[in-house]
Parts: sequence; structure tokens; C-alpha cells
Amino acid sequence: MMRNLMTWALALLLSTPLLAQAAAATPHQVVEDTSVRVMEVLNANRELYEQDSNAFLEGLNEVLDPVVDFRGIARSVMTVRYSRSASEEQMDRFIDTFKRSMVEFYGNALLEFDSGNITVLPPARGAQQSDERASVNMEVRANNGNIYPVTYTMVKLDGQWKVRNVIVEGINIGLLFRDQFAQAMQANRNDLDAVIANWGSVVAESREIVEQEAGE
Repeated sequence: MMRNLMTWALALLLSTPLLAQAAAATPHQVVEDTSVRVMEVLNANRELYEQDSNAFLEGLNEVLDPVVDFRGIARSVMTVRYSRSASEEQMDRFIDTFKRSMVEFYGNALLEFDSGNITVLPPARGAQQSDERASVNMEVRANNGNIYPVTYTMVKLDGQWKVRNVIVEGINIGLLFRDQFAQAMQANRNDLDAVIANWGSVVAESREIVEQEAGE
């Protein structure tokens, strides 16, 4: 199901324990290490997480902040047009809402995922990589044999590689959220507080778009 595949991709993106110790690793090593550790942590706590949703959300949140550039993602989703007029309190609130809605929305589906295989691909020949930015390609093989491509955009901040964006089956999730944010601002007459308060519904609409475009 597309829900499980999207969850798997975003779980690998977001749920990355112990990466604070991997600051010196290459972006490919970080992603490869993450893909193994996320399922180890999930499987070790699956019974608890299935019974206690709050514990599940707290468990994921503990590993989000060190490894995902949420502030950079939020500013990118808002774009300069809106972020430059947002207060620091509004930015912090949007970051918290963004993170919470993503974890809540994909959390239950993540618990359902218990099969499949992933392969982190080596850097493509001629790929444009720099000391501060890199792309990491991954293939997710479902238990039915289907293969789904995932690409992570990594940025180096304070000596540590962090996730800035993800592309699933050719669908740029960051760009999709950016478009949805702009539409929400127009629909709410540029009321940023209203958009933040209803961001969970925007995430739900975005997933529906992904499912439609993926043909699932």
C-alpha cells in the first residue's frame, strides 16, 4: 500500500536514533546506518508503541530534532515571502506543528510496516555533490517485489549531515508542501496563525495528492 511505502520512506527520513554520533560519516553512511537502526528501534518497542500512542510519539520525537533540519524545512515550505514576515514565535509554532502532524499522521502506518528490504545506492557517477550538500538514493523493495525509488537531500550543518528534503517515486515532498502552504495562505487570506492551526489537514491533503500521482 502507498501508505506503508510513504511511511517507510519518511520514517527512514525522520526516525534516526544515535545519528548524533555519526557527524563525521558521509551522507550515504548516515542514511545506510539509519535504515538499519530505525527498524531495530521500532521492533524492540513495537508492543509498547502499539499500546501507548503517546509513548510512540515521544519515542520518535526524541530522535527527530538532532537529525532533521526542521527549521530549514519550515522556512523552505513557507518560502521567503511568508517566513520573513513571521515572528520567531510563529516560526517555532509552525516547526512544532509541522513535526507533530507528520509523526502523528504516519505513526500508525509505520507500526504496520514489518517487511521489505532497502538498498542505499552508491553515489551516481557525475552526481553533483559538495562539502555542504548531497543527494542519497535508495531503493525500497516491498514484499510483493515492487521497487520504489527514494532520494534524500542532505545538508551539512555544524559538521553534521541532516535531512532537508525527500523525493518519493519522483514526487518532491518539500515542493509539494510548499505549494500546499501557499494555497493555504491564499485560502486563509494570509492569516498565518490559521494556516498553522490547520496544518494537519494540509498534510492529509498532501498525502492524498501523493497517492493519486503515484497511481496507488
